[in-house]
Amino acid sequence: MNFAFKRTTCRALVVSLLALSFQTAQAGLIGADQAAAGTASPERALVLGSLERAEVIAQLQAAGVDTAAARERIQAMSEQEVHALAQDIQTAPAGGVSTWGWVAIVLVAALVWYYVFRK
Repeated sequence: MNFAFKRTTCRALVVSLLALSFQTAQAGLIGADQAAAGTASPERALVLGSLERAEVIAQLQAAGVDTAAARERIQAMSEQEVHALAQDIQTAPAGGVSTWGWVAIVLVAALVWYYVFRK
């Protein structure tokens, strides 16, 4: 491989790493009063309801996740996590590819075209 290709590839990777957002996981202890609160919010019902769709069940099975385990995990989520997940479900694009996904697809296609057809 020539040096210019490596340099351009490294630059593209650095830009993609800086452009993509990373989510951090947080763990912590909860109090007994939070664990005992069993009231289901409408957002939790929305998230649990999405697990009943055939497409979601098929995707979970393809990933090797049991539907019952997914339900248990949703029940164990905090209200903030459920709120964020419900918001993501409501605002997700129907096609499944976000704006950044399209940008990445176009960027990769342009780089491939440039390196294949340049003279």
